[in-house]
Amino acid sequence: MIRCDWAQPGLESIGGDAAVVIVDVFSFGTAVTLAIERGASVYPWPGAAAGAADFARRQNATLCTDRSRTTFSLSPESLLDIEKGTRLVLPSLNGASLVAAATRIARAVVVASLRNAPAVARWLSAWDGDVAVIAAGERWPDGTTRFAIEDWLGAGAVIASLGGAQSSEARLAAAAFAASRFHLAPILSESVSGRELVSRGFAADVALAVDYDSSSVVPVVDRDGWLVAT
Repeated sequence: MIRCDWAQPGLESIGGDAAVVIVDVFSFGTAVTLAIERGASVYPWPGAAAGAADFARRQNATLCTDRSRTTFSLSPESLLDIEKGTRLVLPSLNGASLVAAATRIARAVVVASLRNAPAVARWLSAWDGDVAVIAAGERWPDGTTRFAIEDWLGAGAVIASLGGAQSSEARLAAAAFAASRFHLAPILSESVSGRELVSRGFAADVALAVDYDSSSVVPVVDRDGWLVAT
């Protein structure tokens, strides 16, 4: 069965034999996709960066900042020229936290974005158990989950390329993606999250995020907790 759900509560409802796909389009999933397709590996640091610097130092890794063009960060644009073999510790309140939580629950954990959704679906086609596609969502100031259209469409992009039995939520996510497939740039540029990024000067991050099916990489969590290419 292929399911689609939201954030931490949705993740906690899955079975332990499932493959979990975490979708966080703006911007954890897109940043991970770009870094790993260029030969880097990424450690998803859950939550804020407290303690991450010491961990990165012990791992001979670079700690990413929140969002910057001039240093490696959560901004996908900052990772375009990353060198093969680079090890990154990437803090994120949504995507990385969900990956870390999923690793404690699921049999396999994959990160997807619009860029690599079809590649993730191809990888999942050989999976012998249930699949849970988790849209990360954003956060309201009080910490509760905010609906994020970019993650709903990203989840739908993965599901649309999968066969098999699907929950009602999964079918609707796939249908939403199919209806939006050729209009992703204007839809997501005009979304709440897209407008926020553009207003902060990160329009390039939006453009990179909406580049559907531009990557063949499938980032999977290894036994040490690092996201690596399969």
